[in-house]
Amino acid sequence: MTTSSMSPTLTHVSVRVLLDGQAPSGAYIASPSFSQYGFGWLRDGSYCALAMDAVGQGDSARAFHEWVAGVIRHEQASIRDLVARLERGEGPTPEQMLPTRYALDGTRESPQSDEWPNFQLDGYGTWLFAAAAHWPDGAPEEIRASMELAADYLAASWRLPCFDYWEEFGDRQHTSTLAAIAAGLRAAATMLDRPDLEEHARAVMTAVEDTCVVDGAFVKGPEDSRVDASLLSLATPFGLVDTHDARMRATVERIRRELATATGGIRRYVGDTYYGGSPWMLLTAWLGWHSRVAGDAAGFEAAREWVESRADADGLMAEQIVDEPQAPEWVEPWVRRWGAVANPLLWSHAKYLLMEYGR
Repeated sequence: MTTSSMSPTLTHVSVRVLLDGQAPSGAYIASPSFSQYGFGWLRDGSYCALAMDAVGQGDSARAFHEWVAGVIRHEQASIRDLVARLERGEGPTPEQMLPTRYALDGTRESPQSDEWPNFQLDGYGTWLFAAAAHWPDGAPEEIRASMELAADYLAASWRLPCFDYWEEFGDRQHTSTLAAIAAGLRAAATMLDRPDLEEHARAVMTAVEDTCVVDGAFVKGPEDSRVDASLLSLATPFGLVDTHDARMRATVERIRRELATATGGIRRYVGDTYYGGSPWMLLTAWLGWHSRVAGDAAGFEAAREWVESRADADGLMAEQIVDEPQAPEWVEPWVRRWGAVANPLLWSHAKYLLMEYGR
């Protein structure tokens, strides 16, 4: 596959954006210039850490993992209480579950005037996966202890409905969330030599295969037959499904057919109204990453060209572009509510690096 003249420049910019966006605590801020994204998401940060490992910035990745391990260690009393309650068959409220994002110093965020969902399970699974990838020969004991807490939390809670990758639909289960949980439990089972966690991971994937496949393709969730671009995670990077599996190929075909715009950018899902539901930089890069891993050179080059051409003059990558909305009437209301689209978004730069260098 060829390398464009732009790639080295954007690689440098992307690494710099991630380093500049990493707090002294080790947390990666979601975006330094967007009012609502001044927190550290476990999912976004885990992809940033995977990207930094891929480009030889292991010290940055390790600092992030140590920050997460500290956050989880601080939450251990809550985790043990939640696991005990779930094992007794009690149902904690979403507000009682662990948050999906934290302040950069590792504390829980203060109540916001603009109410925003904060119960997701995907971040904890993605962190387990990324931490195991960072320490392939075994993590330090303090990291292992936090991994054990996170794995027990997921094993007890994976059947609960929660908000999805996009902080939406909190009354349902979601295929991409279940994939992150299964990948995390599988990684933790190997790291911690816990066969019981592998059994939980198999149960999660059995649920995915039994309830989240429609007409031979993976769908957004058991109650939603739409395709969602985050379904790419099943294969890339989690490896729960082979890139050439017929169901995965059919899913990617649906993503290209239903979520790609005329210019080739990839939307989240049909019906998305967030800032009008235009293509996202990170999702188009994610498809490029998957295409490269799957040996689809043309798909990789097309995605790379699209992403590189949408970086701004300084090489910064936004969350999404806004000139190809599927719901134009929703662009201005979101701009009035939260301001212009986040730029830069660290997750976009991480996915760009993974498209170029990730496994």
